[in-house]
Amino acid sequence: MMRRHELSDTEWEFVRPLLPEPLRGRKRDDHRVLNGIVWKFRTGTAWRDVPERYGRWATLHTRFRRWAADGTFERMLRAARAKANAAGDIEWLVSVDSTIVRGHQHAAGARKGGLHDPALGRSRGGLTSRIHLACDARGRPLAFVATGWNTDDCTQFTTVMEAIRVPRIPFTRRPRCVAHTGQDHRSSVGQGVGVVGLSRRFETKLSTQAAAGKHL
Repeated sequence: MMRRHELSDTEWEFVRPLLPEPLRGRKRDDHRVLNGIVWKFRTGTAWRDVPERYGRWATLHTRFRRWAADGTFERMLRAARAKANAAGDIEWLVSVDSTIVRGHQHAAGARKGGLHDPALGRSRGGLTSRIHLACDARGRPLAFVATGWNTDDCTQFTTVMEAIRVPRIPFTRRPRCVAHTGQDHRSSVGQGVGVVGLSRRFETKLSTQAAAGKHL
């Protein structure tokens, strides 16, 4: 029986081949564990408050960290994008913008730089990160880059666009990108895209149309 906030049978059959094989022939209930992870993030609860029907919370947390580190979730996202694009379900009018997120108090003292850059910057409110996101015309994510809060949008436009990795049919015309007026249109030249700068009022109208599922 499928409960609320869990994967449907169709979704589970899609992601199951993308999960890593268990070591030493061990049997494990990946379906239940993945449902627990999905339930935790869809509800926003703490790990310790995940219902016991999904198993021990420590097991869920360990498996989540392991799958995040070995690229399992990234493989799932790439496969979902490829499937959507093959079905013609991706609206290739790319929107780029950013938002800021407060860092957890335990982020203090994190080592900067290297392979695991914490992408933190210090503001008046404390440690803060900035997430630069590219999405299609329906608001579905295509790529994102995390930096410190004091990183300007215009410096990350090219990086975010280059992070989009979706197998697709070659374009017959230049793709268009809707970007905030804080994005530097000159950085889009190397990407071969036409950038449309938006006013605040038109951004609101565009977001409303995208949420309604209208073709833009």
